[in-house]
This record gives sequence, C-alpha cells and structure tokens, in this order.
Amino acid sequence: MAAHGADRPEGRPLVLVAYLLGLAGAIAAFGIGPTLGVVAGALNVVFGVYFCRHLAFAVAAARWAERDLLAADVGLDSYTPPVAVLVGCKNEELVVDGMVAALLALDYPTDRLTLVVVDDGSDDATGAKLDAWAVRDPRLRVLHRAPGSGGGKSGALNEALALVDAEIVLVFDADHEPEPTALRRLVRHFRDPSVGAVMGRCVIRNGQDSTMANTVFVDYLSGYLVNEYGRQALFELPAYGGANCAVRASTLRALGGWNPETVTEDTDLTLRILLMGQRVRYDVSAIDFEEAVVSAQRFWKQRYRWARGHQKCLRDYWRPLMRSPHLSPLEKVETTLFLGVYHVPVLSGLGLLLTVLRAFGVGDLPVIGLLPLSMLLFIGPLAELCVGLLVGRVERRSAWRLLGFLPAFALSIWITSRAYVDGMLGRPYSWVKTSRSGATSTVLATPPPVAAVPAQTPARPRSFASPGEDR
Repeated sequence: MAAHGADRPEGRPLVLVAYLLGLAGAIAAFGIGPTLGVVAGALNVVFGVYFCRHLAFAVAAARWAERDLLAADVGLDSYTPPVAVLVGCKNEELVVDGMVAALLALDYPTDRLTLVVVDDGSDDATGAKLDAWAVRDPRLRVLHRAPGSGGGKSGALNEALALVDAEIVLVFDADHEPEPTALRRLVRHFRDPSVGAVMGRCVIRNGQDSTMANTVFVDYLSGYLVNEYGRQALFELPAYGGANCAVRASTLRALGGWNPETVTEDTDLTLRILLMGQRVRYDVSAIDFEEAVVSAQRFWKQRYRWARGHQKCLRDYWRPLMRSPHLSPLEKVETTLFLGVYHVPVLSGLGLLLTVLRAFGVGDLPVIGLLPLSMLLFIGPLAELCVGLLVGRVERRSAWRLLGFLPAFALSIWITSRAYVDGMLGRPYSWVKTSRSGATSTVLATPPPVAAVPAQTPARPRSFASPGEDR
C-alpha cells in the first residue's frame, strides 16, 4: 500500500448518476410504492445495525467505564521512552498561552521530552507569543512556517516530525490543555509492540459559553466516555483522534507521516495503522481539556470538514480494508461501521424525506412501517448520550441539554448531506482550521476520583489495558 493511501481523486460523480438511474429504473419497473418500500426497509436494516452498536457501547460504558477510571494509575512511572510533543498553530493568539503553559507542566523526565510548536504562517500575534515563551523556557522549540506552505495540519506536523528524534510522538491542538499526567498515561501502552497509536479522552472546558458549546460538551461525553470506550471494550478498535493522541514514531515514518491530501488526518492515519497490522488503543484516564465551538457557523465549518474527510476515507479504504489479512471478519465489519458514521445522517435525511412523501400520499407503505426509522434513528444515540451524562457525573440540570441535540441533529443531516454531494462531485476543498474564542475553563463534568480498585471485582473487557498486558 502507498505511504498515503487517500491521495487519489475524490470525486465519484458517475456513482451519483448510477444511483439516480437505478432509482428511476426501479420506479419504472415496479412502481413508486414498492420501490420506496424497499428503500425504507433497507434503511431500517442499517439503522437497526447502528442501534445495536450504540446500545452495546452504552452498556459497556455503563458497566465498566467508571471502574477503569478508578484503576487508572497502573504503570505511570515504569516506562519513559523519549517523547516528542508536536502542536500546529495557525492564528491561535487567543489560546496559545494556555496551551504552552500546560505543555510545560507535563509530568515527564525533562531529558526525555521534546516540545515543538509550529507557527503555521500565522498573521496574528501567535508567532511572537511562541517566541516569547521559547526565550523564557529553553524546553520549547518553535518552528515558523512561511504563509502558504500548504498541507494544513498534516504539513505542519510533518515538518516538526523531521526535526525530532523520539520513540513516541504526541500531538495536541492549539486550544488543548492536557492534564500533567496525560503524557505518561498515553505512553505506557507502547510497551506492547503491537500498539501503533494511543488516544486519550478530550473534555470540553467551556460548556457554559453558549447553547452550541453545551451541545458539544454533551456530545464529547458520549463520544469519548461511551462511543470510543465501547469500541475499545468490545472490539479493541478505537480511533486515533488527531489530538491528545500518541503514535509510535517508527510507525509514523514507515507510513510516510501524516497525509497532507486529507482534511481528517486522524481517521486516515487510523486506517493506515490498522492496515499495516498494528493497533490503536484508547486510555479513558488520559484527560485533555479543549475548547468547543460556540456558534452554529463554527459548528458547520468544523463538522463539514470532519464529514468530508471521513466520507472520503470510507471511499478510499473500504477495498483495502476488506482485503486486509490483519483484521478478522468482525473487525472489518466494525471498522466499516465506524467509517460509515458520517453517512448515517445522510441516510437519516433520506428517511425523513420518505416520511414526508408518505404524509403527502406518495407511496403505499403504511405510516406505521416508517416508525422504526425514527425510533432506531434516535434511541441508540440517545442511550449513548444518557450514559455519557451518568458516567461523566454531570450536574442534574445538564440533562436538559439533551434537547439541544434535536436542532443539532437536523443541522448535522444538512452538513453531512452537503459534504457527501460535494465530495462525490469532486468539488475542491482544503483543510480549514477551527476558529477559537479563547474560552477559560468551566468544566461541568466531575471525573470520578482516582482510587485503588477493590480487591474483588468482576471480570471485564480490557478497555483499559495495563502496560505490557497481552492483547
């Protein structure tokens, strides 16, 4: 496989034409009622599969996540390989001071830690602030890229990678502030030679700044405390998340670094690591605080980029994934479902369209036959959201924030559908950074305190694997 597996042309316009011709042909041959009935049935199957997946993750998190948080101090001091921490910054003057202060406070041997922050052609005070920090603390190295250097975040990280000599590379985004022990918690997993990357847990720190930030706060509880936890607990197949993540340097270099031809370098790297025969792990106790988008406009830009890149990864990697000798049939199915996550809202929009058509008398499928579409569409994700609130120990009144997901879900249907059509038509798109607001910490969740695990505990999946533990 090529070093960068997702650098082929994105557009698939003929596929869209084939879909339309196939639908028109089916309607002409069998009638609109039976055709729409078959489409609705197919959607029910897809939503049913994802419902079971959501529910399984929710049960796993409700059963074991808090205990894993309590068992989180295993092996923090016994393994300290050389580590390089890399951060790319572009016009981040509002958040860069908090990020650098957090990096300098990381608990790790000084002689084994390299800190490199890239000023990626900023035209604000980012570069000057970084240089001032470097003067005050020689542990920090600053790399200035010229404006228009290209490659987005991947390009900045690849230039930084060329400057360091370390066994493990950690990546944070400019608005991230990791807890002091986060580095040790991530690095300890690399004692297992099969581990290519490790992801930590991101927590939103500005959930009270706006209704949108509230929604993203709850979304992250679901995503990290439930969804990624479930993928680790049930399949040992979490994703490399792009920030608060570590990757083995030899693995990264063997793959040619981060892919500058994708706008979601994290998902792309996850697939390339799996296809080369290594694994990604998730450490729920390696906590890092980040800033949520505070407006619908910023939400749109961020999630459009995620959808566009994620959908492209499915188109580019599903064939190599199916042929991979390193994954079992069940693991191939789960990885395909993971890649399909940003297609599900597109299908949800199609399901809503079928419901509207039936309401206006188009098609002969009974209305009750469409109910599973809406039930399976919402109950699975709702279960994850509720468990995320419980495990995250969020204050009671935060339960009302679940209502914010109704407009957010509608917005996601439009965002992902637009990204899908644009991607299939091959419309040009390049990496776009998320704008920051410089929010201070107002974390609403209270993680369970770290404590010793009781002597007698039931067996559980290895969602938190001790260093050196056999897989």
